[in-house]
Amino acid sequence: MALLRLKEISKEYSGKQILDTVSMKIESGEMKVVMGPSGCGKTTLLRCLVRLEKPDCGDIYFHERNIYDKEFNILEFRKKVGCVFQNYALYRHLNVMDNITLALRKVFDMPGQLAREKALHELQKVDMISHSAKYPSQLSGGQQQRVALARTMVTDPELIIFDEPTSALDPLMTREVGMLIKHLHDNGVTILCVTHDIRLARLLSDDVTFLNHGKIRAEGAFIDLALRETDPDIHCFFSEAQR
Repeated sequence: MALLRLKEISKEYSGKQILDTVSMKIESGEMKVVMGPSGCGKTTLLRCLVRLEKPDCGDIYFHERNIYDKEFNILEFRKKVGCVFQNYALYRHLNVMDNITLALRKVFDMPGQLAREKALHELQKVDMISHSAKYPSQLSGGQQQRVALARTMVTDPELIIFDEPTSALDPLMTREVGMLIKHLHDNGVTILCVTHDIRLARLLSDDVTFLNHGKIRAEGAFIDLALRETDPDIHCFFSEAQR
């Protein structure tokens, strides 16, 4: 049984088709990497997956329960599904520690001291303990990204969704974040990562799903998509990305 299943998802804005009958499965324990150029619909797909947007048609199932049913428990769903968005979505008026512990205290009813200890454990993984009292405006883009990652990991989600997790990082930090994502996966967390960073994608998985013009155009190994794919858009994307 798939952990997450999309069935013919479509979405348009102002008459422009952003997603066009997208179907996809994510099995429990899987590392799913979705690639595609800017504007291909990756972020809209993720927003539909976490119920920040509602598709115009189609269904999304979590443990075979439709997440848009009226009876669906959205709070329990969001406890089990973490998301690290490209813009970080940190609370600007809270410092790093409070950003990370907020959900633990308010949603999971965790005592403050225990929440703080758990937050410090995750901050250590991303080398951000020394910044725990700072506010987002005092951090670089890469540092904010790492805080967002720690905030997601601290709730021990069943599935973590990453939206361009290395967009603000240098090559060294890209590898470190990639290894951290792999470590999460090795410890049983299901991962969905959307990216156009070929270095990250190859580090995470041998196979990728290619999204373009709102449709899944291909799935397979990097080498097959770069050298053997006959679709010119797919061939061009992977050939250029590997240079």
